Amino acid sequence: MPDHVQANIHVSSFQPLITPEGLKAQLPLSPAAEATVSSARRGVERILRRQDPRLLLIVGPCSVHDEAQALEYAGRLSKLRTQYADRLEIVMRVYMDKPRTTVGWRGYLNDPGMKGDNDFNLGLQMTRRLMLKINELGMPVGTELLDPFVPQYIDDQLAWGAIGARTTESQTHRAMVSGVSVPVGFKNGTGGNIKLAVDAIVSALKPHTFLGITDQGQAAVVTTIGNPDGHVILRGGRFGPNYGGEHVQETQGLLAEAGVSAGIIVDCSHHNSGYQFEKQLGAWHDVIAQRVAGNDALVGLMLESNLMEGKQSIPADLARLRYGVSVTDACVGWESTEELLRWAYDQMGNVVKSEVVS
Repeated sequence: MPDHVQANIHVSSFQPLITPEGLKAQLPLSPAAEATVSSARRGVERILRRQDPRLLLIVGPCSVHDEAQALEYAGRLSKLRTQYADRLEIVMRVYMDKPRTTVGWRGYLNDPGMKGDNDFNLGLQMTRRLMLKINELGMPVGTELLDPFVPQYIDDQLAWGAIGARTTESQTHRAMVSGVSVPVGFKNGTGGNIKLAVDAIVSALKPHTFLGITDQGQAAVVTTIGNPDGHVILRGGRFGPNYGGEHVQETQGLLAEAGVSAGIIVDCSHHNSGYQFEKQLGAWHDVIAQRVAGNDALVGLMLESNLMEGKQSIPADLARLRYGVSVTDACVGWESTEELLRWAYDQMGNVVKSEVVS
């Protein structure tokens, strides 16, 4: 019998990862992409701090699974971003790393070939390349931060980030957010608990020390100064939606009790739509009506949108995938997206004018 405890008994292999420095050298941030990131990040920060009366909109597919389709969507959205820039700050939802309730496709970053290969090196490369191309189109990028090491590879590409309902309560993710370079929203818990998100904001605002990696890929003790731009994302819970006025007021009260002035974003999907993509429209209209009525704590919305509406399962034969249709949660189609953005722009007309004058 060995005189030591056996390690890694449930591990079948290890695969070395490219370093963040190596990936960034392969795919450096171009001047055009850097200009997009810098401008959008400032805009998002100003909106969250109530220094800019425009509305922040995070719009895009539930998850990205194809570069060409993502770039087509980004090209269309970029035109609307430019057209509506005086009232709306539009950021594309580019979700690459998907949390799963049990098992399932983990996203473009984990499994870019959608065949269960889990080639993280390829996924990191393809993710950074796609985000770079989207930024070069003048379309800023927002994504969920799920794996604590991933920000080292992509956070120079991001204008905004989110922590999902499953990880808002995680100390690891709260500490991670305290060091990332972008504003980050915390979703309420899957059961609907909003205080979890408020607690996360307070935690991420403070300095932390935790284990991470350097740009050279070396394990390191990371010390942060805190992130001042955390905010709440209301996404509903098992009890139902939470975008109504009473829930917004509850959230404002919790933030006031915690001594923070963070903004509130409403995710029109998930439990706020009962996972029925058409019901995102009701949430969208209701929240913007609240903002127009004077509640400036509501700084933005999220919309799950794709080239085509609905969703599809991933077939064994990937050639049978329908173009522009989500492979995770169902999304509204492009025509509805255009209408919703146009309506938001029209509604925000008086708000922006009055707030600028005041």
